[in-house]
Amino acid sequence: MVDFDLNYFKYCFLKATGVDFNEVQLQDDFERFKADLLEDMGNTFMYRDFQARNVLFKDGEPYFIDYQGGRRGPIYYDVASFVWQARSRYPEELKKELVKTYLRALKGYMEVDEEKFHERLRLFVLFRTLQVLGAYGFRGYFEKKPHFLASVPYALDNLRRLLNTPFEDYPYLTGILQKLTTMRQFYEIAEDKRLKVSIYSFAYKKGIPVDSTGNGGGYVFDCRSINNPGKYEHYRQFTGRDAEVIRFLEDDGEVLKFLDSVYTLVDSHVKRFMERKFTHLQVCFGCTGGQHRSVYCAEHLAEHLSGKFNIKISITHRELDIEKNM
Repeated sequence: MVDFDLNYFKYCFLKATGVDFNEVQLQDDFERFKADLLEDMGNTFMYRDFQARNVLFKDGEPYFIDYQGGRRGPIYYDVASFVWQARSRYPEELKKELVKTYLRALKGYMEVDEEKFHERLRLFVLFRTLQVLGAYGFRGYFEKKPHFLASVPYALDNLRRLLNTPFEDYPYLTGILQKLTTMRQFYEIAEDKRLKVSIYSFAYKKGIPVDSTGNGGGYVFDCRSINNPGKYEHYRQFTGRDAEVIRFLEDDGEVLKFLDSVYTLVDSHVKRFMERKFTHLQVCFGCTGGQHRSVYCAEHLAEHLSGKFNIKISITHRELDIEKNM
C-alpha cells in the first residue's frame, strides 16, 4: 500500500504539475519514508478512507460507510485521514482538540506515549496528504474531472502548514513539496473566499498604513506604552522577530497583557466578520521605529489567529520591508 500510494502521488500528481525532479533522489527519500511508516504496523483495523462524509447518523447513532479499503494497519492513519481531510479545512485549534479527544479514548485500550504519538502522527499526515494529492491528480488530470483539481489548494494548504517544520530525514522530498506549495497555479484553481486579515507593523512618524482594499475600518493599536528595547544600544541591531528582543519584551509580562486585550477584541471581530461573509479586516500595530514592539505584536497576533481560525493572514512589516502570507 505504501509503495502504491507514494507512486500514485509521483506519477498522477507530481509529474502532471511539470515540476522537475530527480527520480533516484526522490526514490531514496521514499524508501526511508516507507521504512519509518512501517515501523509499527499494529494489530488494529485501519479504515483507510475515514472522513466526515463516511460517517452517517441515524437516531443519534453513528454508522460507517465506504470502508471496503479497510485492512490491518497503524492507528495513526485514520486520525490523519479524518482530522486533516483537505476539504474540511478545520481550524488548527479544532484539529488539536480532535486529536486530544482521540487520545483520551485510546488510553482506555492501551498505554500511550503522547510525544511519540504526535511524532508518528505527523509522518502519517504527510503520507495521507500525498495519497490525497495522487487521487486528486488522477481524477483531475487524467479523468478530466475539474472539481477534483479544485480541491488541490486545500490539500496543499495542509501541506504548507505541515512543512513549517521540515522533514529533515527526507530532505529531497521536503524540497520538492515546498516547491509545490509555492506554485502559483494552485492558488488560482479555486477562488478562496475566506476572510483575510492583513496585519501591519509600522512607525508612527511615517504614518498609519493605508487600507488598500477600500474597506476601511479595522484596528490600529499603539504599542508605545510598552517598555521599549530600542532605548538600549544592544537591541538596536535586532527586531521584534529576534530572540533577544522577544526575551526583553516578555520578561516583565507587559506585552503579554497588552496582547491578551488585543486578542479579545480581534477574535470577536473575526468571528463576526466570518459569520457575515466579509472578506477583509486590517489590524495595525504602531511604535516609535516600527522595528521592535510593533513587529513582535504583529507576529504574535498572526500566530494566534492562525491557530484559532480558518482564515487567510498576511503580515507586512512596513519599516523592515518584509511581507509574508500564512
